[in-house]
Amino acid sequence: MQKVRAAIIGCGGIANGKHMPALKELHEQAEMVAFCDIIPERAEKAKKDFGTPDAKVYEDYRKLLEDKSIDTVHVCTPNRSHSFISIDAMEAGKHVICEKPMAKTYAEAKDMVACAKRTGKILTIGYQNRYRSDSQFIKKMCVEDELGEIYYAKAMAVRRRGVPTWGVFTNEYEQGGGPLIDIGTHALDLTLWMMDNYKPKMVLGTTFRKLANNKETGNPWADWDPTVFTVEDSAFGFIVMENGAAISLESSWALNTLEVREAQTLLCGTKAGADMLDGVRINGVHHNKQYIERPDLTGAGVAFFGTSSTNESVVECATFLRAVTEGAELIVKPEQAMVVTQILEAIYESAKSGKAVTFDN
Repeated sequence: MQKVRAAIIGCGGIANGKHMPALKELHEQAEMVAFCDIIPERAEKAKKDFGTPDAKVYEDYRKLLEDKSIDTVHVCTPNRSHSFISIDAMEAGKHVICEKPMAKTYAEAKDMVACAKRTGKILTIGYQNRYRSDSQFIKKMCVEDELGEIYYAKAMAVRRRGVPTWGVFTNEYEQGGGPLIDIGTHALDLTLWMMDNYKPKMVLGTTFRKLANNKETGNPWADWDPTVFTVEDSAFGFIVMENGAAISLESSWALNTLEVREAQTLLCGTKAGADMLDGVRINGVHHNKQYIERPDLTGAGVAFFGTSSTNESVVECATFLRAVTEGAELIVKPEQAMVVTQILEAIYESAKSGKAVTFDN
């Protein structure tokens, strides 16, 4: 089988920490043949560490897209450029996996979905937490209606201290926001996916920038610079869906709390509840007695995703490659990721206006 010829646009942290190692592990299925970054040294290093001997290096992604031999593009740039790079790549005949969040704005996300439909190219978004064993277990319970109607949920992405001090994470212009759009997006994606509910009716949100000016930060990734910290340090939202279901969303990079959670969800259904707060926990009533179950999720990965790996980033990449080569169904559909962006944008809008945002879907 001919290998998929993959290109990386943006050779920073997420590319080095997730996309390129995943592709390297799947070397029998794909090879990295092109690298692009506005800092040439990063692209050169990526080629040396992960590329084929004849891989090409670019500073301008548009030049890379002119190579007709490239099959897929991994968009690993700051949020501001996700939409137009993904659209240009699809217009150039490439399948795209774009890092989360899908886009900086809802309008941009809609344009990406429209382009995928127009060109017939595959588009998926990097919500790798769906592929975790705990996520897969609870999702199966939801699909099989073991929780019943899920009418309340919590989406949690709370760090006591965990401000990313590299790159442009704290730059509002480049990223569109702070922890809400960075890690809150993962928690919200998981929650909507579990509920299989993508019809929001109303959003109320608030954001804070209360700790960003602190001189003693306690940050594990070195002290942040308040002068370039132009985003929120915590954000909270309340979402009501068309069917009346409600979601509470919590996100922070810096918050004085001991209740820390990263990309987790809590679900309350009419038959049972489930959460990820201490491993997977299932709660309900059986024979008139309250119960708590803690399933053992240790074990090997599943070949269903095209790999036996238990690393969610590898599983994500393998799923994308199967969609490209075999027409397999995507796990993360662009229409779903678009709604995540719609809600995140509404939380920011509500925080600025002090009013709830309603949707006319």
